[in-house]
Amino acid sequence: MRAVVQRVDGAAVTVDGETTGEVVGEGLCVLVGVTHDDTPAKAAQLARKLWTLRILAGEKSCSDTGAALLVVSQFTLYGDARKGRRPTWNAAAPGDVAEPLVDEVVKQLRELGAEVHTGRFGASMRVGLTNDGPFTVLLEM
Repeated sequence: MRAVVQRVDGAAVTVDGETTGEVVGEGLCVLVGVTHDDTPAKAAQLARKLWTLRILAGEKSCSDTGAALLVVSQFTLYGDARKGRRPTWNAAAPGDVAEPLVDEVVKQLRELGAEVHTGRFGASMRVGLTNDGPFTVLLEM
């Protein structure tokens, strides 16, 4: 699994003009990509890392502050544009594999006590955020 994690001061995702998920104030916006060999165990590992990652103000984590997370699936994180001018998506898991694993990340975060908001898997989404810092990290499980 691959995740782009941004510390935010507000973030929202909309689908067809409807806000499906929103973080108000301090939190994390997490774009999650899934590849073919990912497992529920990797999803749980990613959830634990996101919950305890100390990148909020004062080197605190969401578990320390109760800050919310906006989790959005993004298969393009496994795009490969090294050759030619058009990316390939061969490393991205198909939807029937990826969707349950993104859902598992969300489920595990909620079981840890996180407030989690989401987009809609497979939909054309618009993500807006204010990156605080800016602060962005890439996680690989």
